[in-house]
Amino acid sequence: MQEIKSYLAPRSLDEAVKAMAAGDVTVFCGGTDLTPQTDSGAKRYGATLMNIRRIEGLSGIAEAGDSIRIGAATTVTEVRRDPLIARAAPILAEAAEHFASDQIRNAASLGGNICNASPAGDMINPLLVLDAAVELASWADGALRTRSVPLENFFTGPRRHVKRPDELLTAIVFRKPATDFVGWFRKSGPRPALEISTVSVGIGGNLSDGVFRNVRVAMGSVAPTPLRAHGVEAALEGRPLDADSIRAAVAAADADATPIDDVRASAWYRKHLVKVFTEEVLNHVLGN
Repeated sequence: MQEIKSYLAPRSLDEAVKAMAAGDVTVFCGGTDLTPQTDSGAKRYGATLMNIRRIEGLSGIAEAGDSIRIGAATTVTEVRRDPLIARAAPILAEAAEHFASDQIRNAASLGGNICNASPAGDMINPLLVLDAAVELASWADGALRTRSVPLENFFTGPRRHVKRPDELLTAIVFRKPATDFVGWFRKSGPRPALEISTVSVGIGGNLSDGVFRNVRVAMGSVAPTPLRAHGVEAALEGRPLDADSIRAAVAAADADATPIDDVRASAWYRKHLVKVFTEEVLNHVLGN
């Protein structure tokens, strides 16, 4: 393991991004992904290890006008238990409920799960369904700079993303779903807990008078990045949610998913699961 030469625990965002501008900084929040990756040699520590847990305003969930803003350091447990999330975005609470174990949920941060950029990231799936964006902060020309990136455009490959080394992910933001929004999240692994998803499917949209609109579908572990399944969305958009549209969506799911064989599952099995889960989730949405 590379030697860590300095440790920082900034209390302000300005202090944190100034340190990142200096270069070779490893950001530590919960450590549930970072620690096993560095222990295995898959990732190296930078010369500076920076703990962002103490930064004021980097945690918490709040309404911001017609949107919901979640600080990047907010833990999965906090997402799971938050009454605003339970009321406005229950699909996100559902995913948090099936995320690892209590001990890991207590440490793992929402921002860390996103920055890990795993195609199997459980919290990414419902955030794609919610059409979320991430806020990125950096220090340039003597001032704090921020930019917003739609989550769908954030990932570029397995464990790769558009965030620059000098940027810190500070928040996740999405519009509060309308009152007729319905959605559900489904995942599978060899065990019901403490397991990386073999496949995950999240579907949401506005269901009014039996017609599904503003449909968003996300899939995990079936492509190089977390996937917005646009073919499934097109099969459902503006149509009555019934047996015919569900069959069309299942066929589209088979086309959208491009999984690989790995140690956790074969591509064939993932293709099968994604179709089963698409049908199951849509029947659940229809029934609720």
